[in-house]
Amino acid sequence: MALKDSDAFFDSIRGSKMLGPTLSQTEVAGCNAVLTALGAHGWGAAWTAYGLATAYHETAQTMQPIDEQGGDAYFRRLYDVEGINPKRAKANGNTAPGDGVRYHGRGYVQLTWKNNYIRAAKELDEPIDQQPTLAKRPDLAAAIMALGMEEGWFTAKGLGRYIDKAAGSATQKAYGLARYVINGNDKAAQIAGYAATFEKALKAGAWN
Repeated sequence: MALKDSDAFFDSIRGSKMLGPTLSQTEVAGCNAVLTALGAHGWGAAWTAYGLATAYHETAQTMQPIDEQGGDAYFRRLYDVEGINPKRAKANGNTAPGDGVRYHGRGYVQLTWKNNYIRAAKELDEPIDQQPTLAKRPDLAAAIMALGMEEGWFTAKGLGRYIDKAAGSATQKAYGLARYVINGNDKAAQIAGYAATFEKALKAGAWN
């Protein structure tokens, strides 16, 4: 899967209220990194639109892999074995003091917990568990997003539960439900709107 007309895709985005009316080089590079990864995994236009929408939302609209907002004290509190929920930390692989900070959320979809970093390392054959900052490298962050959303890494729900992988379009209801792949129904309607905008751009760029 790939764009046949990338200019038409980006022109459509520029005409929207999202990344337009101008696009920075980093925004274009981020979109391209995501498109490359999703295309390599054979995602149809609807899945790809939702992947782009998710990346747009989860990166604070920058289209660049980022660190989870918070800081070390916050990460220790939420994710560390010495934090507020040691049982949850241990269940997700954060067994040593400091793991909460080391394995905080990073990337396009905020990869979190040591077990998920280990899984990503095995799936991508990259030492992401040993060098957690690799989860912010655009190509790896995009690949993590592709595999994670498809296989249900984040909530045990895969994208195919809500939208057919080969679909060229999806309803706003389906895009809204797809938020359960990442984070319940948090901002579901808003992200569904982003997906519709990206779907339109993908159609303009002849994604197939």
